[in-house]
Amino acid sequence: MSALNGNAQVAVIGAGAMGAGIAQVAAQAGHPVCLYDNRPGAAALAVQGIDRQLGRLVEKGKLDATARQAISARLRPVEALEALADAQLVIEAIVENLQVKQALLQQLEALCSDSCILASNTSSLSITSLAAGLRRPERVIGMHFFNPAPLMALVEVVSGLATAPALAATLYDTATAWGKQPVHARSTPGFIVNRVARPFYAESLRLYQEGAADCASLDALMRDAGGFRMGAFELTDLIGHDVNYTVTCSVFDAFYGDFRFQPSLVQKELVDAGRLGRKSGQGFYDYSEGALRPQPAEVQSAARVECCVVEGSLGVMQPLLQRIQASGIQVTERPGKGLLRVGDATLALSDGRLASQRAREDGLRNLVLVDLALDYSKAERIAISTCPDTTREAREHAVALLRQAGLKVCLVADLPALVVLRTVTTLANEAADAVLQGVGSAADIDLAMRAGVNYPRGPLAWAEQIGIGYTLRVLDNLQRCYGETRYRPSLLLRRVHAQGGRLHD
Repeated sequence: MSALNGNAQVAVIGAGAMGAGIAQVAAQAGHPVCLYDNRPGAAALAVQGIDRQLGRLVEKGKLDATARQAISARLRPVEALEALADAQLVIEAIVENLQVKQALLQQLEALCSDSCILASNTSSLSITSLAAGLRRPERVIGMHFFNPAPLMALVEVVSGLATAPALAATLYDTATAWGKQPVHARSTPGFIVNRVARPFYAESLRLYQEGAADCASLDALMRDAGGFRMGAFELTDLIGHDVNYTVTCSVFDAFYGDFRFQPSLVQKELVDAGRLGRKSGQGFYDYSEGALRPQPAEVQSAARVECCVVEGSLGVMQPLLQRIQASGIQVTERPGKGLLRVGDATLALSDGRLASQRAREDGLRNLVLVDLALDYSKAERIAISTCPDTTREAREHAVALLRQAGLKVCLVADLPALVVLRTVTTLANEAADAVLQGVGSAADIDLAMRAGVNYPRGPLAWAEQIGIGYTLRVLDNLQRCYGETRYRPSLLLRRVHAQGGRLHD
């Protein structure tokens, strides 16, 4: 099977933001689209809203007026479910409730032809469960768009236990024809994105709870060092803590309480207080009129660095060396174990151990650990942590070196794997487990995280860039520090490392 014929009638049920967005996408792709909602007049209002959105595109020169008229003409609001009988694809985008969706699918099976594809835009419910009890469960599939559907590229094509493989191929090709970037996923809790993304929120929340740094500093590090568009606190404020917390609880419960998905008490407290983020006016940040946005904390230094010594290769931190040299600091290179020495300070990329633990175990005086950056040659900010016995003079030298190289420096508490490194390795770990369990391919999972939540790099590709062995070391050290299964390394990472292969092979 190939993509749906361009003239095939598409029906969308649910005229909220997601349903209207999906209807717009299908109409823009050339399909006649029926939009239904059980609230009287809601579908008509949604079609009017779509036309206004198209009008704004015309005003911006992104769409011509003739195309707008043609797209709007293909959208037809209907007031009765029976009007969808001739549809060849029905996509439901109604309330996220298993029983309600099951009842709707049973109605559609009785109403539509046997060749009609029944798709759900669910973000968390099992496609297998939705199809259970139908006469032909093989024609039920997930087609999970991301909000706003007209702008977000990703579509997860989710197959349940009974879904026909040919059907998944058809919807994959259809999504491609609609200008989207589809990925195949198996129906497991959270599918790809809502499962793999949990550590992005969870690790920042844990770092905050453990006093690593304030919200503004942690968010700034994720943006300015990690290359993410937003940090976890500003993003959850935007999503809404009620929504984000509910998804986390849903995934946690679906995995029988696996502590990798443990919800945060900090976030629960916000939900309990009604501080849901932007929509309520307060979350981690205050959105009331005139409220000042807190700024990230930075450490300064009165020292001036003229030279430093590099012992061995700095690994992924090597581009920092060129940046230091470009700032006019003299660099002497000699054999060693990947250390950077300046004044009395010894700098090293974190390997997941506490700074105090590593200093003791490796015999390093005045140790300053440096966090991961997406690109050390372009990063604007970096996190460091120190041992309790690191002298003030040594810290001043380390900070001066990094600041002279053009980096803003955030000092975080001595916690394992710092901020970006901890987040990236736990994201890669969850992505690896999703590959191991057949949820999706490595390529599809990396694509999903880039196209669905705008990650700067796929987590598995990032793990390969860091090194699978180094990623494993960080995770092993995190697990030893906390003594929790939350950080247990995926068997796939261990197997790939043992075999000397690649995750994308």
